[in-house]
Amino acid sequence: MSDAISPKKLGFVFIGGFADWEFGMLSASAVEYFGSEAIALTPKALPVKSIGGFSMLGARPLSDDSIDDLDALVVVGSDGWCDKSAPEIGPMLKAAAGRDLVVAGICAGTLPLAKAGLFAGRSHTSNGRDWIRRHLDYYPGDSQYRDVPHAVADGRIVSAPGSAPGTFAVAVLSALHPDRSDMLAGMRATFAGEYGGGISPADEALTAGARH
Repeated sequence: MSDAISPKKLGFVFIGGFADWEFGMLSASAVEYFGSEAIALTPKALPVKSIGGFSMLGARPLSDDSIDDLDALVVVGSDGWCDKSAPEIGPMLKAAAGRDLVVAGICAGTLPLAKAGLFAGRSHTSNGRDWIRRHLDYYPGDSQYRDVPHAVADGRIVSAPGSAPGTFAVAVLSALHPDRSDMLAGMRATFAGEYGGGISPADEALTAGARH
């Protein structure tokens, strides 16, 4: 069922070596069930290749102008985000947060959010406390890190380890569609079915965006 009242636009940030498995649950669910539009943003709007060798053609470049009409900005993981040569998207992320977009990062895609200061005062997660500390000696909000295996949402900022595309999808869509609780609960149960009944009630509160 599509969301005919307020269709959303989600921008997905891809760079070379992006992880094929990290965005599909979110992009497909957003389009199929919520009537949203998924838009690929790449460096200079040029094609980039995934880990699996598939090409992603960018519809828009990585710039502030590319987010003017978006409701969410999602940074897809790639080992490229760990390199010093990674694109500088901090200004774009800060602009998105300043406009109250949902801003989300999964796997190494959490690093640009951390560097941009978007985790300051917010619960968040990544690929493990030790992993993020290997890449960032310090970032604003590091004391708010949650070492959990699922997505964490705090307000309109969403983060997840690369192993959690299902809870990441639900957390982003929950932030975009807080009024669609029944559909979101169904998605959460469906995705959790593969993992022996899902996550604990306490952890589910983090996934749903409870503030701590």
